[in-house]
Amino acid sequence: MPPAILITRPAPYGAEFAAMLRAQPGGDLPMILSPALVIEARGAVPDLSPYRWLIFTSRSGVRYFAAGSARRDIPGYAVGYATADEARRAGIDAISCSGDAQDLLARVVADGAGGPMLHLRGAHTAADVAGTLSAAGIPAHEAVIYAQETAPLTEAARMCLCGDRPVIVPVFSPRSAAAVFDGARHDAPTVVLAISDAVAVRIPDGAAREIIVADRPDTAAMLRAWPRALAAAYRLEGTERAE
Repeated sequence: MPPAILITRPAPYGAEFAAMLRAQPGGDLPMILSPALVIEARGAVPDLSPYRWLIFTSRSGVRYFAAGSARRDIPGYAVGYATADEARRAGIDAISCSGDAQDLLARVVADGAGGPMLHLRGAHTAADVAGTLSAAGIPAHEAVIYAQETAPLTEAARMCLCGDRPVIVPVFSPRSAAAVFDGARHDAPTVVLAISDAVAVRIPDGAAREIIVADRPDTAAMLRAWPRALAAAYRLEGTERAE
């Protein structure tokens, strides 16, 4: 039985990534969409008059900022290319960094950008961006404008993880990894395609036969790593993928 693909990325990003996979060789496998997190608005955009720069570490931060404020005259730093593109589409002049919070922090410091800065973020974040910048002498604050709440897997997703068919699970965040695998039954021979080492270490022992980590924490790198994940899943099935 050929492998299946389980997409657990939150909407609308899960459907976008599914479409990208469909365009890849081998992306015509059975695919299940079951968001592990639901993203919702939380909190208002604060008074922006003190700030010279905005900081975005996710596309959701851009979207909820754009929905909550008409201001487009404050430039921003974006964690990666996709977030920068989202900001530019919203009318924000954005500088793209290389894909994770540490890259962003290093770029801000290297540029000598002056504060105050405002980090528009979700309720859960992997790095204390504002605190690190403030400690480096760049005044920065943060505002929580959205939340990422855990969502139960669909029945189809649970059956997929409990079956005999190999399954490829792309995972884009440590919280998604926890939501999918912690405490869940996962008998299927599973290949996890992780966006970063931080995600890979959140996969419980025994939950995956193989974990493949993208070489950069972005969607483009996940797509580059897709052939490796696909080949691993076919090895678990006991066949080689036909070219």
